[in-house]
Amino acid sequence: MNSMYHLKPLNRSPIRIYFGKKYYRTKRYIEWIFGNKTYSLKREETLYNHLVFSHRTLLLRELKDVDMWLQHNKVNNLKIATQRLNKIIIRPGETFSYWRLLGNTTRRKGYVEGMVLHYGKVTTGIGGGLCQLSNLIYWMTLHTPLTVTERYRHSYDVFPDSKRSQPFGSGATCSYNYLDLQIKNETNDTYQLVLSLTETHLVGEWRSSSSPLNTYEVYEKNPHITFEYWGGYIRHNEIHRKVFNKNKDFIDDEFITENHAIMMYEPLLEKPGE
Repeated sequence: MNSMYHLKPLNRSPIRIYFGKKYYRTKRYIEWIFGNKTYSLKREETLYNHLVFSHRTLLLRELKDVDMWLQHNKVNNLKIATQRLNKIIIRPGETFSYWRLLGNTTRRKGYVEGMVLHYGKVTTGIGGGLCQLSNLIYWMTLHTPLTVTERYRHSYDVFPDSKRSQPFGSGATCSYNYLDLQIKNETNDTYQLVLSLTETHLVGEWRSSSSPLNTYEVYEKNPHITFEYWGGYIRHNEIHRKVFNKNKDFIDDEFITENHAIMMYEPLLEKPGE
């Protein structure tokens, strides 16, 4: 693991945050217009025959000090966003951009106040809660041959693990439009993203025009917590994946990413010798 990380709580002024957002958003707009990427924009209503990977996540979770009305508003926001992204295809050479497809989350589009994590604190914002969707897409993509070319990790670990079914740090935070999730199709097949909501879950699938050659098992390595000089804790791990061919033979073990996040709660650490 790369030990050259530099994390500590930041106290940035509202003015710096405001103009910082303006700068990075403008930079992204310029990239969208004048960059050399070919973005995926097309949708195909007919489902592709080959299911590559599927996953679902619970819509309503009781979180410490978070009002449930924010969870219900999140569901509203997810309904709008999934309709925008459902059945989008990525042809060979194209790049999927989460925010290029969604656009800004405004009241005019029907988005409402939802939970937003801002420098490790729970606050509210129009369109809040959409990180659940970017998390889902990122997690599913790790189980495909598609290449994640841009992803941002959460710098803060806000809530203790509760019924966690995925490794810590296996999501992708998002903030319009500069914290984007981008996925490039470097294969010879076309991929289709399928999204829906049930009464209880957000459901996603990656489908393909051809049967996939490999399957993947994503896991974490070297999870640990360090106490830092400034008086807080940082949580660390690495995300890897095992690659298997059609015969279920192991063919590779790939490093995906590493995570470092400031913990916003007291960790339950074992005493030496226990």
